[in-house]
Amino acid sequence: MSTIPQDLFGIHTRAMDLWQRRAEVLANNLANADTPGYLARDVDFRKALAAASGSAGGNLPLETPSAGQIGDVSNTGTNGTALAYRVPTQPSMDGNTVDAQVEQADFAANSVHYQASLSFITAQIHMLRTAITGGQS
Repeated sequence: MSTIPQDLFGIHTRAMDLWQRRAEVLANNLANADTPGYLARDVDFRKALAAASGSAGGNLPLETPSAGQIGDVSNTGTNGTALAYRVPTQPSMDGNTVDAQVEQADFAANSVHYQASLSFITAQIHMLRTAITGGQS
């Protein structure tokens, strides 16, 4: 009897977690586009995925400010990767660094990446179902 591999969907499950986190960060930036002094944030996806996949030094420990606490989730990604501040292309007079057009473009691109990972996982599930049932519905 064969066992199902631990990580059946490869890196796509971790990637989806990161795409989702990035969507939340970008949506937060867009929501604060008119907030004076708001500094736009983003997730460095390549670094975060490398860290999540273990290629950047293994598993990431949960960092807490003190024993028994969970750190400020607004400053860290779901895998402990810190969010970076965006470098503004045209800083505004009120100190806000959100460029709505850049945020919207990044949000759209992020959605495409999320959908691609979801499609891969869906195809894997379909393939497994076909293998199990022998192609019968």
